[in-house]
Amino acid sequence: VGSEMCIRDSAERAATLNPKTLAVMRSALSGALEDALKQGFVGRNVSELIDLPPVERYEGQILTVEQAKKLLEVARGSRLDALLLLTLTTGMRRGELVALHWSDVDLEKGTLQVRHTLVRVGGKGLVEGEPKSKAGRRKIALADVVIEALKKHRVRQLEARIKMGDRWQEHGLIFPNIYGAYFNPDHVWRLFKKLLKQAGLPNVRFHDLRHSAATVLIAAGVPLKVVSELLGHSSVAITADIYAHVLPEMQQEVVRRMDDLYG
Repeated sequence: VGSEMCIRDSAERAATLNPKTLAVMRSALSGALEDALKQGFVGRNVSELIDLPPVERYEGQILTVEQAKKLLEVARGSRLDALLLLTLTTGMRRGELVALHWSDVDLEKGTLQVRHTLVRVGGKGLVEGEPKSKAGRRKIALADVVIEALKKHRVRQLEARIKMGDRWQEHGLIFPNIYGAYFNPDHVWRLFKKLLKQAGLPNVRFHDLRHSAATVLIAAGVPLKVVSELLGHSSVAITADIYAHVLPEMQQEVVRRMDDLYG
């Protein structure tokens, strides 16, 4: 009876969780049971028998080019000035941005290497680790406007370092906090929300800037493989799946070009 009550109680608690959380939980359980199966501790991976509710994909709000320009205009001179420009032109993730070191950037050649990401680990706080996948370790070419913005940002950072004196903690970070240490991603998010409000823009997620950058590039006709490599996706299929809503517009462009060629 006790076991039945425990199972029923667990089922009731699971019913209150969202589908994405349940999917993550089953994935972790499945991995553990798969290892147990290989070592002969269990006869089968029973997690595969679980039917989960479908995960509804979040439809991000995409900023138009004009809205993005408005955001950058309002952010000019703020702590997120260069960070937002880099986000909108490269589609980098927030964790990747706050883990960027000056040694990762070559301003003369106009390139940037994504080598790290900042994640929160229970009991340890913010920890610098490697990108989510091998494809996440990538080289990005920077636009001239970004290079100039980073140069100005570096000058401002040196001035801030002098002002802070002994309180400055040098970590070689491009986007540190006011003391030179890691810039808490949650604080980045709060400052970003304030800028959105000042600019009178939709209350988008920070991650939607990544989607905005990708959508603009795809709509402009940049090959999907190039966009996929820029974003650090492990395959073009992932990029195609996420940005399927943009692809029909590209297909219409193909039709128009065919009409020009053969019509």
